[in-house]
Amino acid sequence: MGCGRVGSMLATGLERRGHSVAVIDVNVDAFRRLGQDYKGLTVKGVGFDREVLEAAGIRRADAFAAVSSGDNSNILAARVVRENYHVDNVVARIYDQGRAAVYERLGIPTVATVKWTVSQVLRRLLPEGSEPVWRDPTGTARLLQIHVHPGWVGRRISELQAAAGTPIPFVQRVGRGIVPDRDTIFQDGDLIYVACHTDRTDELETLFATPPAKH
Repeated sequence: MGCGRVGSMLATGLERRGHSVAVIDVNVDAFRRLGQDYKGLTVKGVGFDREVLEAAGIRRADAFAAVSSGDNSNILAARVVRENYHVDNVVARIYDQGRAAVYERLGIPTVATVKWTVSQVLRRLLPEGSEPVWRDPTGTARLLQIHVHPGWVGRRISELQAAAGTPIPFVQRVGRGIVPDRDTIFQDGDLIYVACHTDRTDELETLFATPPAKH
């Protein structure tokens, strides 16, 4: 939702990665920012209107980004999508950092303008192919923020760490960071941070994009 500079960059970036995309905006002229090569859907309307969302294919959506110019519209749309359509990967752009913290605690990931980058939103939307949160200057090691398949819910973080064969130094839970101990349980909505060698990035993202193997 939102086809300004950020929304158009997200839409075209996702499409280049092979994803199907629908863009919602109240102003049809905004769709010109998508360029002639954009092949996805464009829908005129507000992103918290259910008819508009359904016209954009929300019932088939894997992720939703609310990146219009209004905090209230973004958070309302994010809540409608999360609560009514049960889309797990939802992120809202929020200008007010104080309000962003409140919504994070409600379980809605936000990106405040002062720390905004398109890659931050892509990391939250995509279970694979994300950019690292941090990398060392030599490119040898990195810290990855990884979305984990719901099949891991209820497992100990120590089990995830053992499966990965690399440290999981902390977990983000409803907007707060926690350092897991051996008994910490992975919960629905948690984001894990994995420290790894760069050449293992694809392997680890693929590992956690699928449910754990049955014993």
